[in-house]
Amino acid sequence: IIFCGPMCLIPIMAQQNKPEIGIAGQEVILKCRGIPHDKRVTWKYDKLIFSKGKAAMTDRSEINSNSKHLRVLDLRLSDAGTYICESGSHRVSISLHVFKLTISLDGHFLSNEVPELTLMQNSSHTLPDLNITFFNSNNNIVRPTILENKTRQKYILKLKQLEATDSGTWMCHVQSASPLINQNISFDVKVLGFQNTDLERKYATAGSTVILSWHLNFQKIKWKEGFTGQLNWKQQESATAHELLDFNVTARGEQHETKKSSRFQCEIRKPESTIELKLPKVHFNHSGQYQCQLAYNRRYVQSKIELVVMKVSANPAGPLPRGAEMTLTCQVSSPLPSNAHLRWERVNGTQADIKKSKQNEVKVEVNVSAAGLWNCHLIEENDKKISLNYHVEEAPVWISYVVIGASIGGSVLVFGLACLCIISGISWQRRRQRAKRMARARQYLLENKTCQCQQ
Repeated sequence: IIFCGPMCLIPIMAQQNKPEIGIAGQEVILKCRGIPHDKRVTWKYDKLIFSKGKAAMTDRSEINSNSKHLRVLDLRLSDAGTYICESGSHRVSISLHVFKLTISLDGHFLSNEVPELTLMQNSSHTLPDLNITFFNSNNNIVRPTILENKTRQKYILKLKQLEATDSGTWMCHVQSASPLINQNISFDVKVLGFQNTDLERKYATAGSTVILSWHLNFQKIKWKEGFTGQLNWKQQESATAHELLDFNVTARGEQHETKKSSRFQCEIRKPESTIELKLPKVHFNHSGQYQCQLAYNRRYVQSKIELVVMKVSANPAGPLPRGAEMTLTCQVSSPLPSNAHLRWERVNGTQADIKKSKQNEVKVEVNVSAAGLWNCHLIEENDKKISLNYHVEEAPVWISYVVIGASIGGSVLVFGLACLCIISGISWQRRRQRAKRMARARQYLLENKTCQCQQ
């Protein structure tokens, strides 16, 4: 390999002009084509000369002594330009076009956050107008919104809201017609969040065992940063939240938890990294919103599960006497969505035995005058989510007689009490009238005595 001073360029015929694309932060190999391997070569960039196998670019370059190729490490935008490989009368000129892609928050996001990317380019030639397309981790096209593109040197782009499933390697595809550019730039996106949806509704029947689960994805995406979290519950939107569980995960993936309530069974299942809440024999007052929240760098993401509990009851409770009626009530703990309703139906009954709740109603009632099995269904989008049955039993005959006797006896007792009240009232009225007559008589006698004394 021969070297010469910065001003030793002589007019020699250019044998090649091969454009190359480089990505900032990566390496590029510039090939000195058409020159035999046994020939000595000199690499030049602008006024810099690569000597002794190393370049003057802060020790980021080296010349392969066998292939004569130039390897530039940790590319920078300023490395763009024209590189020349010389050997005798042969001269190879290579134009290096460098792209630099940066992503906001260092590629670490929470669910529902919107990333911004900056794409910069540099070249010794006129900068082309770029066509930019993104492909997510599932290889689906994502069209960016361009926020800034004033000089073609810098593009600021905005992507869509991220979901936990968007974690992985994304691709930025850059195209240009002149010069011809068709380049892929890969970058990593990590989205910390839940594999659940943001809001999930779960239905349960009173007395059943309910398990609420939040599936964290930090192990799946190999998240290397620490974060904290908590699980809260409130019965209504305006009510005060009750803290059920505190937990934190270190940068090493170690999990620590602190239970805040003894009413609920909360735990983090390992190694699945699932927050699990168990409610044995769920009650009507266990309903409400259960929220799991993650916090990272003062940013938050949460996932809610709304628990809706259904119960059935009868009034009056117990066996149904012959000829009597009872009211069956099916009720839920909170209003249902517009596409859901409650429905009573009698097993082996007719269409007349079906009764549905109206929109925004939390209960539906049906009057029953005969024994039988009744089912209450909670239906959402024509799908039966949960069901509860109530078996109306006919009371034994002797109970009916007892009821009839009690009714008759009660009627006789009421009649007797009424008669007693009437008689007592008449007697009281007579005593009152007698007392009035005696009072008048006394008054009359007193007046007569007074008159005799005066005479």
